Amino acid sequence: MRHDSGNHQRTDHSHGSVMKELRENGGIPGGTVLLMAVMAGLTVASIYYNQPLLGMISRDLGISHFTADMVTVVTQAGYAAGLMLVLPAGDLWSRRRIVVTCMLLSALMLLAIALSGSIHLICAASFVLGVSSVVPQLFIPLAGQFSEPGNRTRNIGFVLSGLLTGILAARVISGFLGEWLGWRAMFLIASAVMVICTAVCLFLMPVTKKNFEGTYLSLLRSIIGIVREHQQIRLNSVRSAFGFGSMLTLWACMAFHVSGAPFFSGSDAVGWLGLCGMAGAIAASGMGRIIHRFGVRRLCVIGALIQLLGWGVAFIFGGTWSGLIAALILVDVGTQCQQLSGQSGSLSEIPGASSRVNTIFMATFFVGGCLGTFFAGLGWEHFGWTGVCLTGALFASGSLLASAFDRK
Repeated sequence: MRHDSGNHQRTDHSHGSVMKELRENGGIPGGTVLLMAVMAGLTVASIYYNQPLLGMISRDLGISHFTADMVTVVTQAGYAAGLMLVLPAGDLWSRRRIVVTCMLLSALMLLAIALSGSIHLICAASFVLGVSSVVPQLFIPLAGQFSEPGNRTRNIGFVLSGLLTGILAARVISGFLGEWLGWRAMFLIASAVMVICTAVCLFLMPVTKKNFEGTYLSLLRSIIGIVREHQQIRLNSVRSAFGFGSMLTLWACMAFHVSGAPFFSGSDAVGWLGLCGMAGAIAASGMGRIIHRFGVRRLCVIGALIQLLGWGVAFIFGGTWSGLIAALILVDVGTQCQQLSGQSGSLSEIPGASSRVNTIFMATFFVGGCLGTFFAGLGWEHFGWTGVCLTGALFASGSLLASAFDRK
């Protein structure tokens, strides 16, 4: 990867090592971007391991599919809470310290889930796990703020592609290991991975200066002002949230769908389907180069239309493997069109408040995901696969409706 320029080094005396200190718009070394992409993927994977395992958790604990689905719901709710309460602190405190603390907490919560025999304890630990898994969203604004302007969208896209690859890998690995070793072993392994990630980030993550002077409460109050004064950030956040809700609608009930007729498959099948997400990761890695050509609004509209096409395929051909694969690819690529364009557009509005802007965008984004997961569970419970398809299409339509208010 080509390097940005303009960074310098300082000695971190607490660890006796030389660490790079980044400057706004000064450039980020390619190795640092790669590190952030890899760590983003490994960290975000923690909140997606549960999706292929819901059927196994349901059988093991003797609970309904809807109750098992609540594990995913509370995890996404915790992630949204972390985005609102932890992510803004990246403008106030050391991002490196926040990252290391969150990774350690994630390791503990994954261990708690693996050892728990109560769905209530699993849900509680999953909520905290969601809160502590916001690490990738500290890396994305870092890439936006400290990259050279000409490389900003490229670097954001690269970190985002690492994040998406982590989501993909989580579903694939979890599906296979769950079928082979059981769902508890998957969470034990994930806990060990997070311990290793903590050590890597402790010694290799760069140093950055804070963007905000004041107290934590005044920092949170400043977010309200940003929301009030920047309509474009509000629009980008809402329409991307509808798109994410549409995508998670598809994944929330996938384990239940393929476990019944005509598939009668286990969690490993969900893992194989997770490979379809590679299309979204590839799209994100290259999309940063075309945002300026098409514009944020146009890409969001295109993404929503692609999702609607995917839901049409899911409804008509959802009883076949080829239909499911095509639907997953279309819905996932549509989501990435909306997320990357909306996120980069929002971060470019106020580069000096990147963590707070990303808080607004991603908190809204994951509230959309949480709602999509919740209503997908209701749709499945009452109307089966047809209810899931209708829910996903409604969320994609909500994104289109939000774009109708964008007059920029």
